[in-house]
Amino acid sequence: MKTVILAGGLGTRLAEETDVVPKPMVRIGGQPMLWHIMRLYAACGFNEFLVALGHKADVIKNYFLNYYYLRNDFSLRVATGQLEIHDAEQDDWFVHLVDTGTRTQTGGRIKWLAGWLDDTFMMTYGDGVADIDLRALVDFHHSHGKLATVTAVRPPARFGGLVFEGDRVAEFVEKPQIGEGWINGGFFVLEPRVLDYIDADETIFEREPLERLAQEGQLVAYRHDGFWQPMDTLRDVRLLESLWESGNVPWRIWE
Repeated sequence: MKTVILAGGLGTRLAEETDVVPKPMVRIGGQPMLWHIMRLYAACGFNEFLVALGHKADVIKNYFLNYYYLRNDFSLRVATGQLEIHDAEQDDWFVHLVDTGTRTQTGGRIKWLAGWLDDTFMMTYGDGVADIDLRALVDFHHSHGKLATVTAVRPPARFGGLVFEGDRVAEFVEKPQIGEGWINGGFFVLEPRVLDYIDADETIFEREPLERLAQEGQLVAYRHDGFWQPMDTLRDVRLLESLWESGNVPWRIWE
């Protein structure tokens, strides 16, 4: 099953980082967010990716062109260019990199990939992680027979939280994981017929296509009560980095 990753947005709320690299290439624990997302899928047995590129597409292309060498030690005979790789660490991924335009919206990026998507596929954004069981998500999708499944998550709270014992503050939580209500957390499973709901490059997937699918009873929510964290702001980057450095990494399900 193929996984589409939308990796072409401008990431304007992370301008300090995305002036240099595209948002999915912002690093957490020394590795791009895109790598973390792909490791999450690969841990569940999904190894084929369609990465929809746009803003600074060349940065992501160069990353994968050099991926094998950058992740391994090697010896180079400069005079001949002969390379010898040592203790090769290999991720068994099949990655398709498709430039879908710098101004294309989320729906348009998916539509660009129509020729690749002839069966049930997964889709997510290039800026969020979770400790989600993706195999269970796919099983849930197949169980209801509708065209689209969206993962519903609890939003991270905007403000720090207080835990009381009587009137005494027993604990201060910098950013509680669970906010109120449910929101779109990405991690979709979609049937190819969903592409018929997308009109053009300017179509925002989260608006008319999802609204129409919902109205027609073709959109079902998979509720994920566990960890979920987007990377929308520098504060989010710092939170994810602090979790990585602490060793408490909820989304690192591959270990």
